[in-house]
Amino acid sequence: MDGTRAYICIDLKSFFASVECVERGLDPMTARLVVADPERKSGTICLAVTPAMKSLGVRNRCRVFEIPRGLDYITAPPRMRLYLEYSAKIYSIYLDFFSADDIHVYSVDEVFIDVTGYLKTYKKTPLELARFLVSEVRKRSGIPAAAGVGTNLYLAKIAMDILAKRSPDFIAELDEASYREKLWRHTPLTDFWRVGHGTAERLEKLGVRTMEGITRLPEEALYKTFGVDAELLIDHAWGREPTTISDIKSYKSKTHSVTSGQVLMRDYTQEEAEVIVREMVDLLSLDLLDRGCVTPHLSLMIGYSSKEGREPSHGGTKIDPPSESDLVLIPSALRLFRRIAVPGCLIRRIGISFDDVFCPAFRQASFFEDDDADERHRRLRKAVSGIRHRFGGNAILRGTDFEEGATTRERNRQIGGHKA
Repeated sequence: MDGTRAYICIDLKSFFASVECVERGLDPMTARLVVADPERKSGTICLAVTPAMKSLGVRNRCRVFEIPRGLDYITAPPRMRLYLEYSAKIYSIYLDFFSADDIHVYSVDEVFIDVTGYLKTYKKTPLELARFLVSEVRKRSGIPAAAGVGTNLYLAKIAMDILAKRSPDFIAELDEASYREKLWRHTPLTDFWRVGHGTAERLEKLGVRTMEGITRLPEEALYKTFGVDAELLIDHAWGREPTTISDIKSYKSKTHSVTSGQVLMRDYTQEEAEVIVREMVDLLSLDLLDRGCVTPHLSLMIGYSSKEGREPSHGGTKIDPPSESDLVLIPSALRLFRRIAVPGCLIRRIGISFDDVFCPAFRQASFFEDDDADERHRRLRKAVSGIRHRFGGNAILRGTDFEEGATTRERNRQIGGHKA
């Protein structure tokens, strides 16, 4: 490989499904298994399907009803806590060979590793080191993996995403020259990292369907269409990526937000949705309290039922003075909800964000509030948070958590919206 640095991107193949196969003593590459909650309707999404199911035409993250009838397969209920345990176990395998400073965890089943400084130590090429790591993960955890090797983070990711899938050993390698040779004319563009359907559609309007086509366009046209995002698009079209793992490790965001979102299991009336808003703000305010932070701004997104045919509603409200108190944030969120919700429309999604969160050096006293009462309430909330951390989210609940349509009790038994 050319270039001064060497990166490996490792992805655990069909991770959730592979874990379920290993737990059952099955081969993850040959077993027919899908991870889906059988207690939900047939419209529920399969969180993962094994390679054997994919070879039969079952696409990843399909709905259960889309699986061809008559196909013999195992349905495994999701166990998110188990998957996190496997992920941590596999991360510990990486730590046996590399410093945590050289590893960037991209997701629960994918990491980037800067192996530049380890090639002489292990007397291996980047490709040989990738093969060794994939072998170690399979041998020590039972989970199969794919790997991409590149002279930058982008090329390692693309080698893994596009080329490794077609390689017999699920490992592929790219530098800038081989990227242009092998993938400049590859379609569709949505196969490439950070190119979504919206980006691809806008490029097609410019007459571009390949990465090579992007390099042929005047940069002015790209900046006019994509703004500052054009810089990333141009770099990636040429196979360039200046960001390193050390850059990622040292990055600190100037602004902070605390967010929560839910896709509801059925259409909710606005009265029912207010219960969800109350629950979500209550939990987020406890999160702020634990951090010792406050928010000066609250944002809300309301997504409507597909029956309504409406775009989501968005709105925000200022919190002055900035606060973490549920006594302030819940009423503010409900007022905002009632202001922006389209009357009579059924609701399916809710998103809430506390924006520009910061940790104040001191609290400002107010002539109009009982500061002693505020402090007593703050101590009460800290006690509630402590109980939940020690005994679980359902150890202490509000009365509203038992109302019709409330979701907190069920969500406290989940990780990432799925069964723990």
